[in-house]
Amino acid sequence: MGFKINEHVKWVGNIDWDLRKFHGEEYSAHRGSSYNSYLVEDEKTALIDTVWSPFSEEFVQNLKEEIDLKKIDYIIINHGEVDHSGGLIALMKEIPGTPIYCTANAVKSIKGQYHQDWNFIKVKTGDTLSLGKRTLTFVEARMLHWPDSMMTYMDQENILFSNDAFGQHYASSGMYNDTVDQSELFQEAIKYYANILTPFSKLVEKKINELLELGIPVDMICPSHGVIWKKNPLQIVEQYMEWAKDYQENQITITYETMWENTRKMAEAIGEGIAQQDPAVKLKYINVGKTDKNDVLTEIFKSKGVLMGSSTINNGILSNTAGLLEMIKGLKFKRKAGAAFGSYGWSGESPKIINEGLDASGFQVMEKNYKALWTPDKESVEEGIAFGKDFINHINR
Repeated sequence: MGFKINEHVKWVGNIDWDLRKFHGEEYSAHRGSSYNSYLVEDEKTALIDTVWSPFSEEFVQNLKEEIDLKKIDYIIINHGEVDHSGGLIALMKEIPGTPIYCTANAVKSIKGQYHQDWNFIKVKTGDTLSLGKRTLTFVEARMLHWPDSMMTYMDQENILFSNDAFGQHYASSGMYNDTVDQSELFQEAIKYYANILTPFSKLVEKKINELLELGIPVDMICPSHGVIWKKNPLQIVEQYMEWAKDYQENQITITYETMWENTRKMAEAIGEGIAQQDPAVKLKYINVGKTDKNDVLTEIFKSKGVLMGSSTINNGILSNTAGLLEMIKGLKFKRKAGAAFGSYGWSGESPKIINEGLDASGFQVMEKNYKALWTPDKESVEEGIAFGKDFINHINR
């Protein structure tokens, strides 16, 4: 069921408590998610976004309890991806002629997904739609994170319907930022940014600056997923500006994947050297063979340096490390140092392969790597400690 945000806006979406994977198998949603749809009522009524397609029928039935569907004058689709537009499948059977306001790119994506020629009205930045006493203004947000993305601003209520920006995959019975666990909220927010928006950080910064230059008051931010930013809503905007500036903390993450624990022992030796050289640095050890990949990428996003290790197998590297390298390349992390290590029994190519992958992803790679034949002995452990110290010097140079 929906709930009132204020006298003119209702939330009419769906909370998905069971969701654990998103974007196919690419994004983990440990705490579920929500698909936020908003009903805006004035002299005219607009529906902003729908829900993911599996919830389409349920969405329409719930919406009927809130309003006579024929009283919906306009539909706004801020983004054509199926978790936003999926409710159109059932909704347009009920009100087929209702105009759908979206960007030109969204028309292409919606037609491409549903093969329906609905009544599309193309909009661009600065276009407006009067609801009577209140006006909706559209702001394109290309590549945040699709080419068709836009935001919608409602005057008088001063609400920014921000689409994917400022959202989280986070299911909660409390739908406002000040009614949920703050550590959970910001963990999901940074994970969302790190795994989805990082490649577009320069565009994030530019778009936020554009919004700030408009000088419009923002009293509430209503994203497409997760909680609504009601108390001090601009705190998440400020956080995005910080994350967009090649973010890093005083953290070094050591990832490893191991067959017989030897590469793990190397990771621990490296960490000992780092701790001796710089006791203030925060160290994270992550076995990528046993850890959710999106959680790993979130830690990498937070780090100023990343050491990546893998055993050598079939003249290559272990599969989870290979997949992680591919994801790192796509996310385009900036201003991060990197280095490689790994154990081997036969040929020992893994550090070279990892270094090449980190270099291709824009990391400042330390040329020296750390290899150990079979199980690290005392001499090899000492070499790992020295390698960790060298890595701190590499970061600080």
